[in-house]
Amino acid sequence: MKKRPAPTMTSSSNEGSGHGVELALLVLVYLLIGIGLDAWLNTQPIFTIALVLIAVIGQFVKTYYAYNARMTLLEEKRAQSTRARPER
Repeated sequence: MKKRPAPTMTSSSNEGSGHGVELALLVLVYLLIGIGLDAWLNTQPIFTIALVLIAVIGQFVKTYYAYNARMTLLEEKRAQSTRARPER
């Protein structure tokens, strides 16, 4: 029986690091925009909190759908590979 190739540590850790950096930078950008809007409109801290929440929730939703799409693709690949195997 063939064993599935294990993902390399560098590819999975690089992918995870990329997602972490993306999340941190997006939250930072939205935080700075919120601080700027609050200072300009004198509405401390309404826009800061709202924009940071939007950034975090948006990233979690994006991650959820990307994960589901990836799992669906892997399930389809696995189903195709089991159908392609000759019976003994």
